[in-house]
Amino acid sequence: MSNKLKSHKGSRKRLKVTGTGKVRYKRSFAGHLMSGKTGDRRRRLRKYGYLHDSIASKVRAAIGA
Repeated sequence: MSNKLKSHKGSRKRLKVTGTGKVRYKRSFAGHLMSGKTGDRRRRLRKYGYLHDSIASKVRAAIGA
């Protein structure tokens, strides 16, 4: 009988698995100091990012989803 693996707590707090199985995350560089960034860049930073499928499967295993 094998032992259960613990989920990675830091990843669990920062990443979310969608209903279709994609791994969603909040983009970096969007917290403050917005005046030096262009409007296009600020708008892009508001949207969620999605991990590539090749790494998403590893991340899903790490966060226990």
